[in-house]
Amino acid sequence: MIRILAVAAFSPAAGAGIAAGENLVSINGEPVIDEIDYQDLTQHAHLEVVLSDDRGNTRQVSVAKSSWEPLGLQLDETIAMKPRQCRNHCVFCFIDQMPPGMRSTLYVKDDDWRLSLMMGNYVTLTNVDDTEFIRILRRKASPLYISVHATDPEVRVRMLRNPHAGNLMERLEALKNHGIQFHAQVVLCPGINDGKVLEKTITDLASLWPSALSVAVVPIGLTRYREKLTKIPAVDAELASELIDSVSVLQGRFREAFGTSFVFLSDEFYCICGRELPEEERYEEYPQLENGVGMIRKFTEECSEAYQEYKDTECPDPKRAPVRMIIPTGISAFPYIRKMAEQYAPSWVRTEVVPVPNRFFGDTITVTGLIVGKDLLAALENKEFDLVLISESMLKENSECFLDDMTLEQVRESVGKPVWIVRNTGASFISALYMTEDAI
Repeated sequence: MIRILAVAAFSPAAGAGIAAGENLVSINGEPVIDEIDYQDLTQHAHLEVVLSDDRGNTRQVSVAKSSWEPLGLQLDETIAMKPRQCRNHCVFCFIDQMPPGMRSTLYVKDDDWRLSLMMGNYVTLTNVDDTEFIRILRRKASPLYISVHATDPEVRVRMLRNPHAGNLMERLEALKNHGIQFHAQVVLCPGINDGKVLEKTITDLASLWPSALSVAVVPIGLTRYREKLTKIPAVDAELASELIDSVSVLQGRFREAFGTSFVFLSDEFYCICGRELPEEERYEEYPQLENGVGMIRKFTEECSEAYQEYKDTECPDPKRAPVRMIIPTGISAFPYIRKMAEQYAPSWVRTEVVPVPNRFFGDTITVTGLIVGKDLLAALENKEFDLVLISESMLKENSECFLDDMTLEQVRESVGKPVWIVRNTGASFISALYMTEDAI
């Protein structure tokens, strides 16, 4: 039951006399728990809608409409869509490795299949009981994004430290039988779910194709805050290289059988061992881009394409000294960003790409998106420059705040020079190199 906040004028709901302030109880005999129920149940042309008031009195109205036509209700989702919390205690959980004293939102662990459907969040399904799982099947919630980590029940229970984590394959098979598709994720923990365990996980998931759309394998992220946590070694160059070779064999089999590589490795594995990234066609349609799979390749291809528009641009002021531009980046991406800057910067710009050691989380964290304000300033200390370009990934989404709560304005005041935020696209990077307004 959800409160109705507003009714759209001239909508089917308004025509049926449904009013704001009433509570939506059920549609065609099925209870409405949240927006997902509402959207699925209102696709029909004929609706029997049960409403209630605050005194518990109920009434039923009939609504006739076109199947494509919205019913016209705005629902109060304040409580219904509050993110459901994770019930696992994963041995690799990054939130458990956060330093103390940071803002409270950074310690929130959500594990909500509804956010998986609507926003692409990865979920484990361990906090979904049988009744809720049936709702997933009935609502045809597709595609979902599922944190698998291992299909072997004992290994998955050990990794998630949740006794209810072992029935995953049974549920994934149910998703397939009901026509629901999903993407999968594996966080690789050396000595736990690599080797034969990983091979089994990938082949088990491949048996569910085409319901299983893709699998991403990403390395465990280890910060320096693991004193009381399970000891897990980092992925080293030897393991990363062996993994690239073994997965390449599986990809070849899957391309022959399915027409897709199916399993993809995150860019970090190639960065760790210094191997060349796969060609663009090997990433297909970048199904696992948010997992860092193909992000660098996509960026380099975008740079090459965007450069064609700028390569004949003349210097705006030939008498002016070259602009000294500094580009801080994560250690993993450093060689690629340096190559792009050297290859594409115009003659009137002198670039220096600076790898930023992560002292805040520890030197095993090498991605750009986890660079904090204090480490950024430390990397810029004693550098001479006129302009700083930083990736938007360093900032909290829709804000100008770094993970350590330092603000962009504080960074600008400290360096005393312009700091540009560049979107995570090759086109924006090239625009920034040429100092155009399209860059930021």
